Amino acid sequence: MHRICYDEVEIGQSIEPLVKGPLTTAHLMRWSAAVENWHKIHYDAAFAVEHDRLPGLLISGSLKQQFIANLLKDWVGQSGWVWKMKFQFRAMNVVGETLSTWAKVTGKRKLDAFGLIDLEIGILNERGLESAPGVAVVALPFANGPAVPYPFPDLHRMTPDGSVFSA
Repeated sequence: MHRICYDEVEIGQSIEPLVKGPLTTAHLMRWSAAVENWHKIHYDAAFAVEHDRLPGLLISGSLKQQFIANLLKDWVGQSGWVWKMKFQFRAMNVVGETLSTWAKVTGKRKLDAFGLIDLEIGILNERGLESAPGVAVVALPFANGPAVPYPFPDLHRMTPDGSVFSA
């Protein structure tokens, strides 16, 4: 399996999307059970449409969050780390939709032992509606370098040159 490294990533590069769907009521019910989210808008169609006047069963925000994390985790592989991600839920997604989780490289920063990759991220449905725009930062090893260290260093304590303050 090819290990992605900092050196081969280019600004403007798109990551291969992670496509899920069409999502069914069974998908939503299983996710709701797994995370113990028992709000009826995720599994009771009559309640969602008639009581809450929604367009259908809503795909859980935590499931969409997991899709984004899964895309990034798979891309960095076992030698990198997903450091942080931040996004907003801007639109509803409903049962029957196919969601495409995407990411695009917007920046790169070198530290002493590894590099950081800045990404724009989001989730599109088949009609092109963006429902979860955001940003993320991942850490990747240099070519022929070691994997990003575990435990992952506290980057908030790093100096501008990439070295870590000692405690």
